[in-house]
Amino acid sequence: MSAGQGIGPLLVGIDGLALDESTRELLRHPAVGGVILFARNFASVEQLRALVSELRALKQPRLLVSVDQEGGRVQRFQGPGLTRLPPPGVLGRWFSRRPDRACDLAYRHGRVMAAEVLALGLDLSFAPVLDLDRGSIVIGDRALAAEPEAVSELARFYVAGMKDAGMAACGKHFPGHGSTAADSHHCVVTDARCEPELESDLQPFADLAGSLAAVMMAHVCYPAVDQRPAGFSERWIGQVLRARLGFAGLVISDDLDMAGAAPAGDLRERLDQAFAAGCDLALVCKPASVQALLDDPRLSVPAVDAGRFERLYGRAMMTMEEQLLVPEFRAWRQSLTELNGADQ
Repeated sequence: MSAGQGIGPLLVGIDGLALDESTRELLRHPAVGGVILFARNFASVEQLRALVSELRALKQPRLLVSVDQEGGRVQRFQGPGLTRLPPPGVLGRWFSRRPDRACDLAYRHGRVMAAEVLALGLDLSFAPVLDLDRGSIVIGDRALAAEPEAVSELARFYVAGMKDAGMAACGKHFPGHGSTAADSHHCVVTDARCEPELESDLQPFADLAGSLAAVMMAHVCYPAVDQRPAGFSERWIGQVLRARLGFAGLVISDDLDMAGAAPAGDLRERLDQAFAAGCDLALVCKPASVQALLDDPRLSVPAVDAGRFERLYGRAMMTMEEQLLVPEFRAWRQSLTELNGADQ
């Protein structure tokens, strides 16, 4: 693609707390449509607001600015002015005892998380996790619960909270990473179950398909369906997610630098196969990998339709300063903070 043909499909990681000229040049590349920020990009609320403001002003259509701000082990931005979010698994433990209270807390979790991320100037947090908590090292209490019915019910309230704050929802990691122990960040992961045994993992994605603006794929191989990791499989994306489950939003690859993506080849081959399988957007989180891809004269990527892409842009309802003036919002934040030390 070239400038003027649409929005670039790469969501890329950057280094540093502020933009230098080489990073600005990289982000202006027509293949780049967005940025994913990490703890390495955060020092304070004020610093992050300045960084995001510069990112948003860098090009038109503007960059999508995203983060993983799930709570628990995966909360990139932490510190004064931000709520310490409990791990989503806490909500599942409440659900087993007091489902009504758990659903209320799930709404608060999604609402507060999204409102704070939007108030920092970002658009999107890749949430909720729809995996099942069934023995995965990397998922664990990032999942809402072990049972699909509980995950679906809690996720409905979580997504409603995100929507009311002004944020779209991205379910992950399709078709489910929670039932295999290994970590796809560090190794090739295979889930050897037969197709009927995979159905429970699919259920939350099926139940939420109409409420999600995006779905992120898992770097897991399910040989009963396809030998390739799901994010490089037309069967998983086209036949199951699109045709069978009726998902009409954007499909996003997980980070192509992860070891779990290795069966697809080198980095450019992974990118090519992800798009060929039906991914609309691709995550490349290591800045050195981004630079190598953009320097490759063989790079060819499809443009993303602007109308579909812009559904991921956030629409903040309140600034952080305004949030603190709303008693209900202060109470929600306090209830979530208390969950970190009193899971009962």
